[in-house]
Amino acid sequence: MAQLRHFAVCVGDLEKSAKFYESVFDLKRVGREDIEIGSAIYLSDGVINLALLNFSGSKGNDIKGDPTKAIGANHFGFQVDDLADTQKSIEAAGGKFFFDLGDERHGNFERKFKDPDGVVFDISQNG
Repeated sequence: MAQLRHFAVCVGDLEKSAKFYESVFDLKRVGREDIEIGSAIYLSDGVINLALLNFSGSKGNDIKGDPTKAIGANHFGFQVDDLADTQKSIEAAGGKFFFDLGDERHGNFERKFKDPDGVVFDISQNG
């Protein structure tokens, strides 16, 4: 069974938002990434992660308007046992491949899809 592992939310100020969720909900900071498409701070309650995102441009997303000003829900992610088998199931049910983020050979890799309504989600083997 796949396990829901993260929710991703676009925010205007990564540090300000991270401090808010840390202080109000006692979430713990578990990582930060700064890559070509933008930056992220990852918080966790120990089971589910909250990914706070701030895009630097339009590469890797299809947010309407200016992605650098995006605020709100962006996507969610599942941890799965087998990427290839899950991809076959997604596509057989009407989902469409969107893009890969990261390097499959190194830790934080996600394969992103759109469901039949265009909602973005991802799968990964490492959560």
